[in-house]
Amino acid sequence: MDVRVEIAREASHELVGAFSRLLPQLSSTAEPLDYEAVDRLVTCDANTVLIAGASERIVGTLTLVLLPLPSGLRARIKDVVVDDDARGQVLGGFLIQQALGGFQARDSRSTASRSRSRPTVRGRTRAGE
Repeated sequence: MDVRVEIAREASHELVGAFSRLLPQLSSTAEPLDYEAVDRLVTCDANTVLIAGASERIVGTLTLVLLPLPSGLRARIKDVVVDDDARGQVLGGFLIQQALGGFQARDSRSTASRSRSRPTVRGRTRAGE
């Protein structure tokens, strides 16, 4: 599968549709995002929203949240989700690598991708993917 990863810089109907399809796969309690909510998400200075596209369709997303703290810039990887149809292709791990690679230039002292006691990564079908 040929995948491209990009930073979402503005809302679009394609992105709203992708979140409508992907978000329920991440959380059964998450509210659907309308155009304005997606616009707030991608234009927020603290967020970097990565989207993974394959075959002219968005198949995954990751949100990197930057936190300027007195001890230094910190980052949190949140809401990683890969579409059911694209699972088993290591896309979740690829999104995380892209987020970490782009973030290293920003000099963060720590990056975490945990929610409660487990990683927030979704879309993995086998250990190590």
